Amino acid sequence: MTERSSEGLDARRRRLLFRAWRRGVREMDLIVGRFADAYVGTLDEAALDDFERLIEVPDADLYAWIVGAENVPTPYDTALLAKLRMFHMRGKGSRVEKEP
Repeated sequence: MTERSSEGLDARRRRLLFRAWRRGVREMDLIVGRFADAYVGTLDEAALDDFERLIEVPDADLYAWIVGAENVPTPYDTALLAKLRMFHMRGKGSRVEKEP
């Protein structure tokens, strides 16, 4: 679960952090939840709007966009999604490098 405390976050950010960790598919919880842990406190209002929209996307679609298996529809092709994709790719690389 989350490694970040919701202490000090406004209600909107607390709600997004909670929802990011409770998507329904564990792999998506880990991808989106870890991203929220890292960035929810620093996102501006426009990025929060984009994050709220992404939270509503079905897990299978969002996962396909994050890993590059499907093209991202224009309304969702935002700087925030690009940041989420980079965050996920960096995380994958660091896990692979640590394996024997």
